[in-house]
Formats: sequence, C-alpha cells, structure tokens
Amino acid sequence: LTAMGWAVVKPNTITYSSAISACEKGAQWPKALALLAAMGRDAVEPNTTTYNSAISACEKSASAHWKRALDLLADMGRAVIEPNTITYNSA
Repeated sequence: LTAMGWAVVKPNTITYSSAISACEKGAQWPKALALLAAMGRDAVEPNTTTYNSAISACEKSASAHWKRALDLLADMGRAVIEPNTITYNSA
C-alpha cells in the first residue's frame, strides 16, 4: 500500500480489504489491525468485508484474540456497518 502512494494511486476500500485479508491468511493479525486503523487516517471507509477479514485475522491468530474480534464487531455497530453471516461465524 505504501508503494501505491509513490505511484500516485490512492488506496481504497478494496485495496485495504485485500491487504487485510492477506494479513489474515499470513497470520499477521497486528498488521491487519494496523491497516484497519490506517483506513481511518486515510479517510477510506471500511465495509463488511474489511471487518470480516480483520475479525478473522484476530480469531485465527495463535493466541486467538477473541476479545479484540468482539471489539471489532462492536466497532461495526458504531460505524453502522451491517454484519453478515461471515461476520458472526468469524467472531
């Protein structure tokens, strides 16, 4: 995502969601959460897919950060982002 800035390409919800999903698959939950936080700083709106990937990254971590996953679920409610079946299965 950093390289996108050098190429004058602005990251969007899809690129962030993809990067968070890659972190999930690579068991890099702290990086997934850092990317989710960066979305706010870059004024990019997360969506259900974004949160699903971040929640799943927490849930799949070696120490299963289930509390953080539940916090993300609550964050979705505050942001008025509708959870779906995948969200509930991940949390």
